[in-house]
Order: sequence, then structure tokens, then C-alpha cells
Amino acid sequence: LQDAASGRDPRSRGDEGSRRRWKEEICRILGEIQAPLSPLLLRLCHWLLPKLLTRLFLGVQLHRGQLEMVLRAARTPDVPLVFLCSHQCQVDGLLLSFVLLSQSIGVPRVAVGARTSPRLRSLLQRLGGIFLPSGMAQAWSDREEGLPGAVLDVYVQEVLRSRQPLVLFLEEPPASLRLAEPARRWLLRVLRALRDGAVPDVLIIPVGIAYDVAP
Repeated sequence: LQDAASGRDPRSRGDEGSRRRWKEEICRILGEIQAPLSPLLLRLCHWLLPKLLTRLFLGVQLHRGQLEMVLRAARTPDVPLVFLCSHQCQVDGLLLSFVLLSQSIGVPRVAVGARTSPRLRSLLQRLGGIFLPSGMAQAWSDREEGLPGAVLDVYVQEVLRSRQPLVLFLEEPPASLRLAEPARRWLLRVLRALRDGAVPDVLIIPVGIAYDVAP
């Protein structure tokens, strides 16, 4: 982070005022990525989601054998779980979060697309949603990501170190069978965390979500 900040302002290594400014900028970028989890909202959603799902669907089917494999993987010490998911509709994140939480795997950090209103974004962040910082939307290459990219690198490393489940959607509906650009940026952070030794390993879990009729 110091290298990225000093690249934007060469005086920031020695000037106290400049250091304070880039620390404030880092906190602002971090606030765009995530917010502290709200236990009250999580309990409320855990109570409401079954009622919502029974109104949307006749039933939700899980492969019991595969679920048992995921539960065994979650007990692997010091190795975080990264779920790579197909993406059919906007309900996917809520559905997968509910399944993981109900199986005592933990509250996942779910990467959410940028096309959300400010109020919905704030709510989803309190429930575990994470977003790409706005400064990365204008970056055409990884080298141009600058300080927002460096903050995101460190953030993903800390999520993996703390063994919070990380959920990444590979597609953006209605497009399918093509890696979405936000997913590529998130995956790049996971690979960098492995390359830099932030975590010894990650367990990649592919998740397929399908609907008889997408809501």
C-alpha cells in the first residue's frame, strides 16, 4: 500500500500530511469494498429467507454427498474456501449465503455486481456483500488499478487469512459461458494471495446453480 500511495504522491513517504491523506483515501476505498457485518440484520435475514424462498420456489434441492464433501473441506485447518459459482439471477447470492449459513460454514463474503443502488449496496455490505472499488471501473489494465487495486489485494489476503468463505460469481446474467470482467479481477487477487504466500493453499469449490424457471 505504501508503494502504491507513494507512486501517486512521491512526497508521501516523508510528509506527515501526505501520509494522513493517503490513509484517509485507503479507508474510503475500503469502505467501498465492505462494511462491518450486522449481527441483527444477519439474524433477521436468516429468519426471513426461508419464508421468501418458500414463496419463490416449490423446493430447493442440494446434493447431499457433495454437501458432505464441502463440510469436510470446511474443517481443513488453515485453508480457506473459495466458491466459484455459475450465475443465473440476482437471487443466487442470497440462496447460497443461506445454504452456507444454515450448514454452519459461516457468513460468506459474496462478490456483488456494481449495478446496485446505494441503499441496496449498503444493506448487502452489512450482510457480507463485497464490491469492487469505484476507482477500478476506469482501469483498462491491471497496471492502471493503482491504490484501489492495492487495497483490494490486501483485503482479499485478509479475508483468506481469516478463513472467511469467499463466493465469486463467474458470470453476469444474462450473459453466460463467459468469464465476467469483475470475476477476473477477483480471481486475480486470489491467485496473487497464493503467489505471495499470504495463505498456503485455498480449496476451490465449483458451485452450479440451476432453476426450472429462473425468478
